[in-house]
Amino acid sequence: MKPSPALIGPLLQSFFVEHLLQQKHVSPQTIASYRDAFRLLLQFAHKKLRVEPASLPVISLDANLILSFLDNLEVYRHNCARSRNIRLAAIRSFFRWLTLRDPELVGLATQILAIPVKRTDRRLIQPFTREEIDALLAAPDRDRWTGRRDHALLLTLYNTGARVSEVTAARRDQVIFGSTAFVHLFGKGRKERDIPLWANTARVLKTWFRELEGTSNVLAFPSARGQRLSRNGVDYILKQAVARAECATLRGKRIHPHAVRHTTGAHLLQSGVDISVIALWLGHESIETTHVYVEADLATKERALQRLAPLGANGMRFRTTDRVLAFLDTL
Repeated sequence: MKPSPALIGPLLQSFFVEHLLQQKHVSPQTIASYRDAFRLLLQFAHKKLRVEPASLPVISLDANLILSFLDNLEVYRHNCARSRNIRLAAIRSFFRWLTLRDPELVGLATQILAIPVKRTDRRLIQPFTREEIDALLAAPDRDRWTGRRDHALLLTLYNTGARVSEVTAARRDQVIFGSTAFVHLFGKGRKERDIPLWANTARVLKTWFRELEGTSNVLAFPSARGQRLSRNGVDYILKQAVARAECATLRGKRIHPHAVRHTTGAHLLQSGVDISVIALWLGHESIETTHVYVEADLATKERALQRLAPLGANGMRFRTTDRVLAFLDTL
């Protein structure tokens, strides 16, 4: 008797619970991204195949259906190629895991794993200038509780170059005050790092934490309701600061929290900090990721240009001094 085809539901449950959570210990952000990808895929398959997700065999998710789903994301949902690639990465991760669990599905998985990612334009980052970041930090109304929190939050983001998720999840006990103040961050891939704090940042955080004393909340930057700030909440804080800032050049820039992180990396580079140290500072997996700051920094390129001889200049000609080379020149 031929066994019934495996259903997508139990396989997805094992993939998320056993593989991603228990074995790989992926971040909540990765779980959310993968969850959204499969939610969209199953909704599309339901409309296309007229089969409820609970009854959908995994073999129905063939390469043609996946390609139709990816096209649907771009055409009807108006997703950019980068978003399409993120959804495809989640699907490929599932089918890669599936080949180890069920060898009979290797053929199906191989076709899906062969679907290429789309090439995307690589835009230069646009960090804030020093004048712009100073205006942003001065913008919050520090006569109000939320303004003092927002000032401390933005200053910490700029000082540490932390990701939004790292700062919103930070607890007060992760900030260590002493002869050298620093904050202990938990980054992507379960990696931890310590970032030193400027004296001004440490002073602001000390004052801010005194306001939080006596509360049961352990978060460094709680919301007004005592909850963890969301990414949209930090985005709102930043846009409010831009609206209040006395700096005209901020109006024409793309404003998002990650721009503060880019600003930290760019300003460290401009200050002469080695790129490998910047990679450690920002918690980059690879130093290649940090090269975006070199590519975007015009001042660094100008300094390199000044070291080149101008066109038409008479450069020194190489002359051999080695006896072996001199002998060969005589032949």
